[in-house]
Amino acid sequence: MTTIGTGVMAWKIRINGEYRVIDVAKFTEAIYVLHVFAKNTPKTSQTDLELAKTRYQQLLKDRQTLWNS
Repeated sequence: MTTIGTGVMAWKIRINGEYRVIDVAKFTEAIYVLHVFAKNTPKTSQTDLELAKTRYQQLLKDRQTLWNS
């Protein structure tokens, strides 16, 4: 999902409904789950995309602070 950030992936899960998991697994120490939500419409809402993007940007900022200290 390049609209959110480099390396971000979206997964479809169908168990008693349909769900999406947005994560990033490009870092060696962890897989970071950015957002999980129930999928109720064919198109992912802008609110869900913006939340995942904000969390991704915060993750990058936190990692930079951690590795530069």
